[in-house]
Amino acid sequence: MVVQTTGLAERVREALQEVRPALQMDGGDVELVEVVDGEVRVRLLGACGGCPMATMTLVGFVEERVKARVPEVKRIVSV
Repeated sequence: MVVQTTGLAERVREALQEVRPALQMDGGDVELVEVVDGEVRVRLLGACGGCPMATMTLVGFVEERVKARVPEVKRIVSV
């Protein structure tokens, strides 16, 4: 297991900053936990944390936009 703390993780953090305003408009937020072997682990906060649409938001919105900016990302999972 390779835990990346710079480079890739920093670019993921910047990409997440771009999606945060949309999540915050609905009372939610996203926090980067870690990047391991191209897998991005995030924590959904606020309204996103308990929302039944959280999986769709994570994959259809957050993951899509992060992968567009950081193609090395394999997937994003909520922890």
